Amino acid sequence: MKLRCIIVDDEQTARNILKKYIGDVSTLDLMGEFKNALEALDYIQNHSVDVMFLDIEMPKLSGLNLAKIIENKIKIVFTTAHREFALEGFDLSAIDYLLKPFSFDRFLKSIQKINPSLSTTTVTPAPVVDHIFVKADKKMVKINFSELLYIEGLSNYVKIHTIENTLVVYEKMSDLVLRLPSLSFMRIHRSYIVNTEKIKTYTKEYVEIKKRHIPISLTYRNALLSFLEKS
Repeated sequence: MKLRCIIVDDEQTARNILKKYIGDVSTLDLMGEFKNALEALDYIQNHSVDVMFLDIEMPKLSGLNLAKIIENKIKIVFTTAHREFALEGFDLSAIDYLLKPFSFDRFLKSIQKINPSLSTTTVTPAPVVDHIFVKADKKMVKINFSELLYIEGLSNYVKIHTIENTLVVYEKMSDLVLRLPSLSFMRIHRSYIVNTEKIKTYTKEYVEIKKRHIPISLTYRNALLSFLEKS
């Protein structure tokens, strides 16, 4: 029997990562995704849900308050970039607490807490991909992840900076980030995606890659610093 899941998170990138992880586990069935807690509450009141992957900080109604409203009717796995919410999350009898950004292996541990009978045979491994193709100069160009330094977003195109050169690509940042492995590439600013393996030094304000200082915005700061501190 599959576990019926929903995702509640106001960040599109976070929802996309969870959708990918859920899709790779055959015992999970994604019933819906919601960008705020009010939409999720309306769905829950009219549908059966087993597991909810719930962000904590959201506008209007927080994840913590939604958990209080539903009163343990659904198994909850909190997902957030803020470690300080962990204690309150467990006080609400959450199954687990995933600190963003989290790996697929860490995600699986949460599922095993919900369903201890889950084994590796229930997981459909995704093929290993180490590159993408992008259209530049009227042709498709192969970009190896190991050679990609950072991506710079401009008005209606992006610049892909690699070890060897810089390519101009007419593609949206929001679309491009979904094609990159989430454990190696992070958006740290509305105009920048970086390869975290190429970061030489960092502060709260910027990361340094190949002597270039790339700014970190407040929106992405907590998630990035938390990731780097654990690296």
